[in-house]
Amino acid sequence: MKQPINTSSFACNVDAILLPGTGSISDRSDVARKKNYIQMKKIAVVLFAVIISISSRAQIMNGYVQQGEFGLAVGAGHYFGDLNTRAALNRPKFSAGAFFRKQFSNYIGLKIAANYARLGYSDVYSNNETQKRRNLSFNTNLWEFAVSGDFNFFKFYPGVEGFTYTPYVSLGVGVFSYDPFAFLGGEKYFLRPLGTEGQGSAAYPERKFYSTMGLCIPVAVGFKYNVSEKINLFAEVGYRFTNTDYLDDVSTTYAPDAFQPLPNGNPSAAMLLSDRSYETGTPIGIKGRQRGNSSQKDAYVIAQVGVSFNLSSYKCPTVK
Repeated sequence: MKQPINTSSFACNVDAILLPGTGSISDRSDVARKKNYIQMKKIAVVLFAVIISISSRAQIMNGYVQQGEFGLAVGAGHYFGDLNTRAALNRPKFSAGAFFRKQFSNYIGLKIAANYARLGYSDVYSNNETQKRRNLSFNTNLWEFAVSGDFNFFKFYPGVEGFTYTPYVSLGVGVFSYDPFAFLGGEKYFLRPLGTEGQGSAAYPERKFYSTMGLCIPVAVGFKYNVSEKINLFAEVGYRFTNTDYLDDVSTTYAPDAFQPLPNGNPSAAMLLSDRSYETGTPIGIKGRQRGNSSQKDAYVIAQVGVSFNLSSYKCPTVK
């Protein structure tokens, strides 16, 4: 008679079952928990490092105060007016300047600038045949002093990675001096005292000598890049609206009867410089004929590149 099988002899603890090349299920669970712990520990370390880095950068940025900057620049100036009616940019001349900028925040600053620009043009550069026949020309040394408000498009923190560049715009008001001159027979003549449009003549009492001082409204765009904690490079282009139409000594009409000949009967320098069309053909300077366009003021542009030096300090964090 067969003995019944004792099933209890096959009972076993499931944790004791072994798989080839592994431990028990409980052993594998311990290993998994250890792996998860190590991974979480690594993630925590990384997160902690990121938080420390962000906190450190925030402390640096909160502690940094850019008081301002001062700089030097060189470039070119160009004139627009009665001799350059199509805003051609074909005769740029030397320009240089210096400035100080007071920074009130990361975005807003106030700039005080002094600029020099040599401006000049001639009818010979025009594509208009009438202007070529007119044959006038001028040069002037322009000195400008202006105050402008600047706006940075991006936060600008010199020396802090990611905040080392910004485009900017500015708008201001300025004063400038100028005194147009031209050459005749190799000799230099300042045009204002000659009264080339009848200024100062009894025949034209309403025409007064224009001032050699003017007002301007500079409108500029620029870009600056911080190369070190103390030094920036920048480029700027600024257009100047002015309140004068005499940068070029040309504005209204010819006034040939305002000039008396010299004692020897020869025409005076004033008359020769008021109408130089005789050098290109028959003189066109008839009394009352348009010499310039008095309804539109002259203007000029200054484009410069330069270097600036930061003035900065650090403040202690505020204790709360």
